[in-house]
Amino acid sequence: MKCLWLVCFSVATVAMVAQAPKDPCAVPGEDNAYLGIHTMRLWPGDAPQSHGKACEDIPTLTVFDPQPGHDNGSAVVIFPGGAYAGLAANLEGRQVADWFAQRGFRAFILSYRLTSHGYVLPVPLLDARRAIQTVRARARDYFINPNRIVVVGFSAGGHLAALAGTQFVPGSPEADDPTERVSSRPDALVLVYPWIGGISSDTSHLSYCKIFNLMDRCEALRAAYSPDLFVNKDTPPTFWVHTFDDATVPVEQGLRFYEALVKAGVPSEGHIFPHGAHGSGFGKGDAVLDQWPALLETWLRTQGLLTKDQSVAAPKPDWMK
Repeated sequence: MKCLWLVCFSVATVAMVAQAPKDPCAVPGEDNAYLGIHTMRLWPGDAPQSHGKACEDIPTLTVFDPQPGHDNGSAVVIFPGGAYAGLAANLEGRQVADWFAQRGFRAFILSYRLTSHGYVLPVPLLDARRAIQTVRARARDYFINPNRIVVVGFSAGGHLAALAGTQFVPGSPEADDPTERVSSRPDALVLVYPWIGGISSDTSHLSYCKIFNLMDRCEALRAAYSPDLFVNKDTPPTFWVHTFDDATVPVEQGLRFYEALVKAGVPSEGHIFPHGAHGSGFGKGDAVLDQWPALLETWLRTQGLLTKDQSVAAPKPDWMK
């Protein structure tokens, strides 16, 4: 199967996935305290439905600390894209984490299990839910407000983020595992050129089903994991950005999700830029498109996520006292 999906890939997708390093795995325990970065497993033992013990079988969170004294009590969980075949962990992960950390967020990059390694949906969604629950359950440890968790997703990560925002679990207060006691609902969503309509038997555009040879299961997968079908009044406020001429993920896919938000009465903000290639991340030098992070910053401010929450402020290190 690892060979078959490559045959089906479009040129655009190959270029997008090529952004990921040869070894896309984040290794638990590889900490760099000097840079305020560490990586941890999502589950203490084997993850649910795990196929093995290799790095691609172990979902992780990599944590980026804000500058001491500059933290604001908000957290962001980042889902890089890569068509569920790879992770654009630099462009749509580290660079994004750095941007948020500079603004006082504690940032978490999710390395979720990929369909190219045999993990068909809903397995990536299990990882996404667990990531949000982990951040919320350990809010005190990370000096964050458990009600100020933003989820950001790019491309396939945007599809996963939208699923996390529409198919969250409430948490089980009586669960033995403290992480499972809390909700997986994000408090806000940021969707960047999201692959909302990726699960489709229509192969005129990039299709999850065709890439992974799942056409015989496609309609069932589409009905179960198309985020626009599950939007309701409890879906988190959303910031959405796309480009009109995205040749990999048509802008209509994002519009479907945005229209569903409007119908459900979910206060949200959307921006469609006239030009820009899929996989542009936070921008690639385009004078117009590169403005969208500034628009995001304004939106985050209006949501109260940039205002410092003194009730959860981290103690200042000795050298700052």
